[in-house]
Amino acid sequence: MLRRHIFLRTAALAACGFAAPLAAFAQQAFPAKPVKLVIAFPAGGPTDITMRQLADNASRILGQPVIVDNKPGAGGTLPAQALQTSQADGYTIAQIPLGVFRLGYTTKINWDPLKDINYVINVTGYAFGIVVPANSPFKTWADFVAYAKANPGKLTYGSTGTLTSPHLTTELVAQKAGIELQHVPYKGSADLMLAVVSGQLMAAADSTGFAPQVEAGKLRVLNTWGEKRLAKFPDAPTLKELGYDIVQNSPFGIGAPEGTPPEVVKKLHDAFKQAMEEPSYVAALGRYDMLPDYMSSAQYTKFAQDTVAREKVLIEKLGLAKEK
Repeated sequence: MLRRHIFLRTAALAACGFAAPLAAFAQQAFPAKPVKLVIAFPAGGPTDITMRQLADNASRILGQPVIVDNKPGAGGTLPAQALQTSQADGYTIAQIPLGVFRLGYTTKINWDPLKDINYVINVTGYAFGIVVPANSPFKTWADFVAYAKANPGKLTYGSTGTLTSPHLTTELVAQKAGIELQHVPYKGSADLMLAVVSGQLMAAADSTGFAPQVEAGKLRVLNTWGEKRLAKFPDAPTLKELGYDIVQNSPFGIGAPEGTPPEVVKKLHDAFKQAMEEPSYVAALGRYDMLPDYMSSAQYTKFAQDTVAREKVLIEKLGLAKEK
């Protein structure tokens, strides 16, 4: 009996001794294979280009490839929806555009953007504006508004999708200006820019993916939507300067499926935070007048909660809420 007691005690101590290292090893094992980052817009636009740079940086830090998977459409909400059917293991993560926080008010869904996404880190936001072809008769925003008032519903503008920030902000501005516009949705900036440069559209509301076309003399910027004028387009007034108390930069970050282990969320957070700080990412953002906009997992979760409440007011004001 004494020998048996000693044996069992020794075995128990050995098990305890190995348990901590094994648990630590399990935590350190992530990632053991490539991580998929689903983004909401097509290849070639500012979101794709900047997120690919961020993914490249994070790959080196994590020691595994971070592979970008483009899922455009549905107002930028497809990546968040993809999380609902993904394993909660950290190997599928997704860009979370602001449109995700409006989804519950505009679409019948069987999941909750607050309860069913684990908010990992916010990484940046957009610089937005309204552009017209260089040969447009609209030389200023006043020209744009005057035409729209004289021709209700005939002035066409495009955005990167229905219920996206460019769409809703333009509609809010139009409401405040007392004009009616005709909205045409596109899947991403590349297609949208082609449409406005070719004259298929009279205007476009977009992030500064339009910068190369403006610099090439093909487009003209009528306004921008930040707190201050953009250094790249110093002649374009802000919405606030034009008399609209609106600032829109549509912050976005990265989410994981709800239930992802906290240690995995932390490892992803830490890797992407470090990736954000690398000069290559800051330079990629700078091409589109974007800036790093860091929020920790806790801060990003709080931002999501606050934004869901704020977007409810905007959706109802524009009369775009789904039928109950």
